[in-house]
Amino acid sequence: MLAPMNISQLRSKRVIVTTAALAALAVGGGVWATAANADPEVQGGDRDRVGAAAVQAVGGGTVLDVETGDDRGEAYEVEVRKPDGSEVDVLLDKDLKVLAQQAETPDAAAGTGDRPVSDADRAAAEKAALGAIAGGTVLDVEASDDQDVAYDVEVRAADNTEWDVELDAAFKVLTKNADD
Repeated sequence: MLAPMNISQLRSKRVIVTTAALAALAVGGGVWATAANADPEVQGGDRDRVGAAAVQAVGGGTVLDVETGDDRGEAYEVEVRKPDGSEVDVLLDKDLKVLAQQAETPDAAAGTGDRPVSDADRAAAEKAALGAIAGGTVLDVEASDDQDVAYDVEVRAADNTEWDVELDAAFKVLTKNADD
């Protein structure tokens, strides 16, 4: 039979071990929850490296967006605008091997009536939008469906907020709204 002091010590050890296990679970659960809610946007050197692999795979162009993949085996989803203005989604694995490429269909083909944007109009729209969001990066330029609005321009500011900038046909800024 155990002495009363030993039983007390055993109970104390059980409480300590149980408390330590619960604390570890809480911290681990917090880390898991943080990872599950992480921003899918890829930044910095990783964005450059992944984007370069996608651009090379499609034969040139400009990286519009790089996100972590959400399907099994897919590490990255990259949106690339090719020199001809068409856009392609490139899916890459963790070793930057191409899993798939899918040309994006223009909104006009989807029935919204958007017209193509010429290179000259795209450049003028980008310049106007960057004048409204200093230090930003243009993500997309589209012809607008809205009356009195000629162009919709998506801009990412230096602080990573995204803005929608609406322009008239003379490339005057009509509105600029931060995305939620």
